[in-house]
Amino acid sequence: MPSTDPATSARMARQRRRDTAPEVALRRELHRRGLRYFVDRAPIRGVRRRADVVFPGRKVAVFVDGCFWHSCPQHATHPKNNAQWWTDKLAANVTRDRDTDARLREQGWQVVRVWEHEAPQGAADRVEAAVRGTGEAADA
Repeated sequence: MPSTDPATSARMARQRRRDTAPEVALRRELHRRGLRYFVDRAPIRGVRRRADVVFPGRKVAVFVDGCFWHSCPQHATHPKNNAQWWTDKLAANVTRDRDTDARLREQGWQVVRVWEHEAPQGAADRVEAAVRGTGEAADA
């Protein structure tokens, strides 16, 4: 990581990799609906990428993407300090996301991408549709 001021370093160190508030809210809503799942799991063996929620029997992988880290079209921000490094880093995250989606789909998985700003109920509707096979669970 590029050199940053101490306040930025401390803030970045506090970023959670799993169990973020949007993830927990989605999982609670899915559980309330009677859906059972695995948390923070690699859907495909040998691929070092983990989904936030996984339904292995239905081959559904759910990713709850942070607006900053995954360059949300509505809420993405771009730091001014070390701007080029951050531009490259965030672009690489998006490229990796698309590659992950393609790899999973090649293996017969359905991928549901949820933005952190989405309401848990709406996101759960899309996940439930994918899991239960009751409709198209289009990404937001």
